[in-house]
Order: sequence, then C-alpha cells, then structure tokens
Amino acid sequence: MTDEAPHILVVDDDTRLRDLLKKYLSEQGFRVTTAGDAEEARAKLRSLAFDLLVLDIMMPGEDGLALTSSLREVSVVPILLLTARDDVADRIEGLEHGADDYLSKPFEPRELVLRIKAILRRIPQESESPVGKDGKVSFGDFTFDLSRQELRRGDKHIYLTSGEAALLKALAEKAGVAVSRDLLGEQSGASANARTVDVQITRLRRKIEENPKYPRYLQTARGVGYILMAD
Repeated sequence: MTDEAPHILVVDDDTRLRDLLKKYLSEQGFRVTTAGDAEEARAKLRSLAFDLLVLDIMMPGEDGLALTSSLREVSVVPILLLTARDDVADRIEGLEHGADDYLSKPFEPRELVLRIKAILRRIPQESESPVGKDGKVSFGDFTFDLSRQELRRGDKHIYLTSGEAALLKALAEKAGVAVSRDLLGEQSGASANARTVDVQITRLRRKIEENPKYPRYLQTARGVGYILMAD
C-alpha cells in the first residue's frame, strides 16, 4: 500500500462490520479510515481528504441519508451507501440524496470492492486533465484560456463579466467533475452565493449553449452543483 492508494472512509455504527471492512479493504490495497457515526465522520472529513465514502444508512442520530444530503451541499466526494433495506424505493431515495451507488446488506465483500473500483474509475485522474499544456480548455467550438480568463469561439472573442469569467475558470479547472455551488461561489467572488452562481450559469449558457434549456457543456449535477463537459 502506498500514499497514492485511494483513501476510503468507512462509516458504520456496527463495530464488527466496520473492523471487518477496514481489514478487507486494506488487504485489497486501499487506505482505510473508520468512523462510528456521522459526528465522527464529520471530524475525520475536516482533517483528512478522502477519495470515497462507504456510508451506512441506518445509524443512530444523524442517519446516512441526512449525512449524504448535507455533504452534497459542500463536497463532491463519491459516496457508496450500505443498507439493510432492499426496496427499489429505498435505493432510489439514496440516489436522490446524492449517493453514487447503493449496496444492500448482506453483501459479498468482493462486490463492494468492485463497486468501489467502478466509482473511482469514473473520476478523472490528473493525467487525464482536459487542461492543455497551453493552459486552455476546449469544449465544442469554444476555447477558454484559464490564465487570461478569456473565452473564444474560433477567432471570435466572447465577452464575459468578471464574475462569469471567474466562475468559468473554477469549472474549467475541474472540467469533467461536478463542483458544488458553495465552492463555485467562493472562487467566483466574495459576495457570490448559491443564487448568484445560478444566475451567472444562466448567463453563461446563453453565451455558450445552442439551446440553454438543454445544455451540452454547462450541465447541472443534481444535488451537487455544476459541471463543465470539456472535449
């Protein structure tokens, strides 16, 4: 195991299962940290960076669904939910709260590993960054220069306000990855909030999208924020 191995946070109030998962996932090459409830999980999240959360739904106090919804307001970290419930409605509810996947108990540990790997494969790696060596990101006919915060369509310069340019830069830096409204607000201006971000996205879509109501490039990541789909 190396420092580059994916770091997983396992959150479950069942001490035996928590310990078993830590042992098994560690044997599979992951770095693993555990927490017994939502409060402990929040403390770990404040001090450590994780690549994925394995989160039990049925926990005393703040349950897994509530924690997932709360995290989705500020983070795009992948979340795999564990639950003893297996109804279709329960699975849908978990996904609607922002989870990336859902696994019912009891489960085969190998299946959990395969699902974790599948989720991690969907996350663009730094080597796959759409930002070119020239510091530009391309999408469709458009090219955005991150350092100059300049948008062009072919040879034509597209005017952007300072707020729109800062917002597009924040999205371009993480192109292909959903970015939360809170983070976009922080990076696009001290006075920006979720509502301001939504307004700026609407304006950007009018300048970029052929049909702003059905965006191809500036897409909404439901329950998270927005994502720039680069080439």
